[in-house]
Amino acid sequence: MSAREEKKLLTVEVLEFLAQVPDPRVERTRAHPLVNILVIALLAVLCGADSFTGIAAFGRSKRDFLATFLDLESGIPSHDTFGRVFAVLDPSALQEAFRLWVASLVEATKGEVVAIDGKALRRSFRDAGKKGFIHMVSAWGVRLGLVLGQVQTEQKSNEITAIPRLLELLQLKGAVVTIDAAGCQKEIAAKIVNRGADYMLAVKDNQPTLHADIQAAFAAAADDPNFDDIVDFAETKDRGHGRSEHRRCHVCHDLSAITRKSDWAKLGSVVMVEVDRTVGEKTSTEQRFYISSQKGLRAKTALSTIRSHWGIENGLHWVLDVAFREDDCRVRAGNAAENFAVLRHFTMNLLKNAPSKLGIKTRRLQAGWDHEFLLRTLCG
Repeated sequence: MSAREEKKLLTVEVLEFLAQVPDPRVERTRAHPLVNILVIALLAVLCGADSFTGIAAFGRSKRDFLATFLDLESGIPSHDTFGRVFAVLDPSALQEAFRLWVASLVEATKGEVVAIDGKALRRSFRDAGKKGFIHMVSAWGVRLGLVLGQVQTEQKSNEITAIPRLLELLQLKGAVVTIDAAGCQKEIAAKIVNRGADYMLAVKDNQPTLHADIQAAFAAAADDPNFDDIVDFAETKDRGHGRSEHRRCHVCHDLSAITRKSDWAKLGSVVMVEVDRTVGEKTSTEQRFYISSQKGLRAKTALSTIRSHWGIENGLHWVLDVAFREDDCRVRAGNAAENFAVLRHFTMNLLKNAPSKLGIKTRRLQAGWDHEFLLRTLCG
C-alpha cells in the first residue's frame, strides 16, 4: 500500500471522530451541538482562521455551505461561545479523537521513522508564576508526512515525562522512533521496545557514563585488527544554500565497552556521526553519538534514520510557525491553547494530503476561497 493510500482522508471519518468527543457543558447551556462547534472551528482553522473571532466570522460567511452537512437550526455560535467551549473542553478527549482518526488512516508503521520532539507555544504564556508556556510534544511520521499524535507536558515538568505518555498512544509496531538527547532515558528506551518498535536516541552529556562508554567503544574498535568486521561505515556529501556538509557515519556492533549495557533495552549498536560543515571559508567539525536497538544496523541506514529525524523540524514545526503563525496565536484561556494546537494538527494532516502543488499557507487560502478545493482537501 502506498503512503498516499495509507493516509487517505474522508470527510465522514473526521466528522464521526469529532462527534465522539464528550461535551463538557451542562445540558441547559448547549444551545449549539458540540460537533458543530468542533467542525466549524476545524474548517475555519484549515481555511486560515487563527482566533475565535475569525472562526465565528468564517461560520457566518459559510453558513449555506456548512448547512449542507451540519444541523444549523440554532445558527452559528458566537466567538464567545467558541472561546468558552474550547477553554473547558478536555484536551485529552480531543487528542483521543485525533489519535483514533489517524489510527484509522495509517494501517501499519512498519519501516516508518517516527520522530518525537517538543515545541513551545510562545504566545500561550499568561499569569506569570502561575501558568507558563504550553509545551506540546508531537510524533511525526516522516515517510507519511503526518502528525501521529501529541501530548502537552505537565506544568513544572518536561518532555521526559510527556514522551512515555505519547508513546502509549501511538501505533509503533515495526517503526524506528527517533528522539533527541533529552529523551535518551532508560525508561523511554524500554517503553519503545515494549511497544514493538526500535529506537535511535541521541546521546549527550546528560548521560555521562553512556557518552564516555560510546567514545571508548569507538577508540577500542580503531585499535582492533578486525575493525572492518565490528564497525560499518557510510558517508554523504551535500552542497547547497551557500554551504557544504560531509557526514561520516560509523556503527559499532561490539558493545563490550558499554559498562551498563543491560540498562538499555535491547541495545544493539552504537553510532558516531562526524559532520564537517563549510560555510564560505570557515569549516567546523562536530561529533554526535547515538544508541540503537537494531542489531546488525548498517551505517547507511543509521545515517538515513538520523537525518530523517529533522523532518519534524522542517515538516511540522517550521510549517506551524510559517503557515499557521502558531507562535503568534494569542488563544490561551483555560485549555484553549492546547485544544487549538490539536486543531492545527488535524488541519496539517488534511492539508499535507491535499491534491495541490501549492505551499501549505496558500492551500489554506485556496480552501477558504474555493469550496471545491476545500471538499477535495477533506476527501483526499
